[in-house]
Amino acid sequence: MTAFPTASALSRRNVLAASAGLAGLPLATFLQARAQGQATAPRAKSCIILYCWGGMSHFESWDPKPGAPVEIRGEFSPIATATTGIQVSEHLPLLARHTDKLAIVRSIHHDDSAHGRGMYWNLTGHKPPRAGNIPPERGDWPSLPAVVAKFRTAPRGVPPAVRLPYPLVDNNTLQAGEYGGWLGVKYDPIVIRTPSGEPFGGVSRTLGSETLTIGEFDGRRAETRSRLLSSLERPVSHPDDFENFCHFRDLAQDMLFGSAVREAYSLDREDPRILELYGKHLGGRSALLARRLTDAGVPIVQVCCAAGDLNGGSGDMWDTHSDNFNRLKNRLLPVFDRAASALLQDLDQRGTLDETLVVVLTDFGRTPQINGAAGRDHYPNVYSIVLAGGGIRGGQVHGSSDHKGAFPKAQACGPADVHATIFHLLGISPRAELRDPLGRPLPVSDGAVLPLLA
Repeated sequence: MTAFPTASALSRRNVLAASAGLAGLPLATFLQARAQGQATAPRAKSCIILYCWGGMSHFESWDPKPGAPVEIRGEFSPIATATTGIQVSEHLPLLARHTDKLAIVRSIHHDDSAHGRGMYWNLTGHKPPRAGNIPPERGDWPSLPAVVAKFRTAPRGVPPAVRLPYPLVDNNTLQAGEYGGWLGVKYDPIVIRTPSGEPFGGVSRTLGSETLTIGEFDGRRAETRSRLLSSLERPVSHPDDFENFCHFRDLAQDMLFGSAVREAYSLDREDPRILELYGKHLGGRSALLARRLTDAGVPIVQVCCAAGDLNGGSGDMWDTHSDNFNRLKNRLLPVFDRAASALLQDLDQRGTLDETLVVVLTDFGRTPQINGAAGRDHYPNVYSIVLAGGGIRGGQVHGSSDHKGAFPKAQACGPADVHATIFHLLGISPRAELRDPLGRPLPVSDGAVLPLLA
């Protein structure tokens, strides 16, 4: 594989530039702020990640190649958008109206073509720690939502990080990369089931992960049990041993006994016009619930825009090894287009887009070559992601791929640079320090902030 220079490989000037918002502070104050994760004032109060599990084809979405041979460009045509000079797939007509809000990055790449490890790259900003199918371990690097949870506090009864509507699964295995890793179980983003919506096709396993379905909760009965438990409990001799248990029990109780999260979960209280805007599909309902949870004070919400298990490569996920074009145009792109465009429109109309960062991530792109099953295979050499709101300057494209959509052509960047950008927009210095289990100080990101800011 050809190696490309990323923004994270630049000189020390960029490390200093990432902390430019602290210029002029006394040295002691500067170092304290860096350790505590303070950067410039946050542009975004919250973040919503739309994760396209399986590997969204950049050719059929954000980076069409109409001038390439048909065996590369495929069956779809590009369409004009709200921004002169930017084209997207013909099957993203609703999002095409919102490119004035989007920063499309067409030059991101990494070096791993496996789903779980590609997801690890994109959700941690770091190279996967081991080969093969990688279930989560406590030695893993913490996910982006987990790191945000470390530096951001949430109101009482509001979790600092949430995943919807289920965990990411491949080959009947939970995947490393979306958990708290060595930060500890306390920082695992909790999984909340979306209360309604037509389900994704395919299997959506939870495999024993802690999943909360708030709608199936009997508040009066649970409150009675909670009072009984409190009357029976006695102080423990080693309270540290129960810290994680007590944390999640108290958080669950706070959420379920009338918190803002429980109110946000009640989608039936939403304006019927907004429900219709997002659509009846689980993808649309999950995007709407993400917006309502950030309104309730959750700092970061990750939405899985796919079926939960990629095993078998069928169903509503982006692993389109076969029948790529029919699956995309008939199901995947229309659902994603409606949910993502509704989220942008809803946030904009509510006046909260400027303080809500929306990020579209995926494992990797798809091969330039169309295979014998009319599909495209895994391809990490170049792919596209999208950012909007939360301090992002819309109507722009960062970087480009070559004429075959095979490698970065200009402004190559990697997942670490995307993470540095997200942290910066959330007011977290990319050089903020975390301590691993050995007590070693590590920066939250090795990347450099991309020039996408308004």
